[in-house]
Amino acid sequence: MSGPGEPILAVDRLDVTFLGRRRHEKVRAVADVSFAVRQGETFGVIGESGCGKSTLGRAIVCLTRPSAGRILHSGQDPFRLSARALRRHRRGFQIVFQDPNAALDPRMTILDSVREPLDVGSIGTSTERRRTALAMLDRVALSQELALRYPHELSGGQKQRANIARALVLRPRLIVCDESVAALDVSIQADMLNLFMDLQREFGLTYVFISHDLRVVAHISDRVAVMYAGKLAELAPAEALMQRPLHPYAQALLSAEPEPRVPVAGEKRRIVLKGEIPSPLAPPPGCRFHTRCPIAKPECASREPEWREFEPGRFVACHYAGTRLAGSMGSAQTVLDGALAGPADGSVPRLQSIRKGGDQQ
Repeated sequence: MSGPGEPILAVDRLDVTFLGRRRHEKVRAVADVSFAVRQGETFGVIGESGCGKSTLGRAIVCLTRPSAGRILHSGQDPFRLSARALRRHRRGFQIVFQDPNAALDPRMTILDSVREPLDVGSIGTSTERRRTALAMLDRVALSQELALRYPHELSGGQKQRANIARALVLRPRLIVCDESVAALDVSIQADMLNLFMDLQREFGLTYVFISHDLRVVAHISDRVAVMYAGKLAELAPAEALMQRPLHPYAQALLSAEPEPRVPVAGEKRRIVLKGEIPSPLAPPPGCRFHTRCPIAKPECASREPEWREFEPGRFVACHYAGTRLAGSMGSAQTVLDGALAGPADGSVPRLQSIRKGGDQQ
């Protein structure tokens, strides 16, 4: 258990490197990443495809071994445990993957899949395992009738609910949600996000929420880390990041968020980044973003920016942090506000679902 003030998760100068196809070729997927997550917090990680965020998530739950640096779970390094102790320890740190189809065994019923972690861990009697699995499926709004079906007989949203139930049966303390709503229709995403928030309050969960959708991450997260080419570019409270991003890459991400309204004449437009995304096999020297940055200077190519606290609670890796780019920077907060159904009683806002009626998706 965490001690007083001790984070449930601490990532300290983490590196994850893979071997390339050619001899002596290496891919540094995660490079010198550090942050901490508090108990009960939702920590968001955003970035474009290939930036290393999924590799980071897998390392957090011990599916990928770090090449350098440390991951601490409540002050304990899980990779120093014996194989048997690590299997028991990992029950408290689970993951929900992006593809609900690939995450389920097509030869097993939904009930059997949800019950499987209990069977592997020999937790309780056979009757107790079945009861626990059914109760958790009911909690995520899947009936006993659906529990006896096979994955191909369920919709994408229903299958993702089953994956969430399977992660919850072991009563974890932290769940990594790796693009968990990306494969779902927009009309279903709202229901899934509301379910995540309800479960967090009910079970006292901590989330690391990984996505490329800034609007989704900002809605559900307390703090958000922006990742680019294997490194963190910025880390800030979600509201502060949406209102005033400091890193040029974070500003470009915000400007790219679509707005459900007609543009106003004369309004600033999206920041369009030029150039190619750097290869992880041969990242550029200095700042990894300088090859696409609109405000890059010679210093950016020669000296890597320091990861520093720019303001209280806000960290950034940029020589010219806070410089406002020419583009639309205030639109993302408008999108976020429009997506929330803020109740008058001041309770936690919930995303509005397009779908009507009681259809479980």
